[in-house]
Amino acid sequence: MRLRKDLAGQGLDAGPDTIAWHLEHHHGITVSLSTIARTLTRQNLAGPEPKKRPKASYIRFAAEFPNELWQSDFTHYPLTGPDAQLTDCEVITWIDDHSRFVLGCTAHTTITARIVVATFAESAGQHGYPSSTLTDNGMVYTVRLHSRLLAGGRTMFETELRRLGIRQRNSRPGKPTTCGKVERFQQTLKKWLRAQPVQPATLPELQALIDRFIDIYNHRRPHRSLPKRCTPATAYIARPKVTPATDRTADTHDRTRHDIVDTTGKLTLRVDGRLIHLGIGRAHARTRVLVLVHDLDVRVINHATGELLAEHAIDLTSNYQPNRLKNPTG
Repeated sequence: MRLRKDLAGQGLDAGPDTIAWHLEHHHGITVSLSTIARTLTRQNLAGPEPKKRPKASYIRFAAEFPNELWQSDFTHYPLTGPDAQLTDCEVITWIDDHSRFVLGCTAHTTITARIVVATFAESAGQHGYPSSTLTDNGMVYTVRLHSRLLAGGRTMFETELRRLGIRQRNSRPGKPTTCGKVERFQQTLKKWLRAQPVQPATLPELQALIDRFIDIYNHRRPHRSLPKRCTPATAYIARPKVTPATDRTADTHDRTRHDIVDTTGKLTLRVDGRLIHLGIGRAHARTRVLVLVHDLDVRVINHATGELLAEHAIDLTSNYQPNRLKNPTG
């Protein structure tokens, strides 16, 4: 009973499986799950079973090897400021699908595309690059399902994955269980954070708590979904890691778009997660055009006549791209 109280007081799982694991690994005592469950029930410490869909209704999947697939998502957590005012911040997580090992988990004011790429690179620097990634369709990860101006573009993260030869996977809209491993971890993390007696007031304080929990989660806590209830760290090192093996050199980024030249003679195109302005010419203002994009090469054609109006070789160091037909040496 004391062990259950200690686990629950820390915001950790305190069911029969977890209690049995701690008794065996930390106290050298083997007790059956049924005995523990009966004892908890007798002491009125067994909570009601949550209502869940039958396990048979889910299509379960798990990567066969470490670094075969990484999942990522971000969630919100409040900071307790002066006068108990709450300020929202965001926490991004990278987790190995095979072992549930948390590769990186950091707190930020707001998650941006640059932070996604930076945290991905930091996790890869410590653990090696994965063969593939799985995320939802948030715009920091992909713009494939978003508005006309964004559709067909690539985020910084998508561009980086192509450069590294890493396959990108995204969940289907309305199917949140596809990224269920990382989302379940986030629930467990926030449950533990809320159980702490002193709530964080700043990002460094929150990050210190997150780091404490990651150590517990990876190394000191059994995971019910892993063989023999082992820890994620044990599962992560038990098999050889997979490395990126996808040849994406032929994976060119080709797209077409119908648009209208604005009144200043320009078009806007999203490249590498940011907006680039294409110079067409004031003489073509309000002209309907067809935009042909092949990686960083762009051609703009008059939709009605087929006349080539502009050519661009995108320079990612500049937000404005002059028309090469007007400036052939530029």
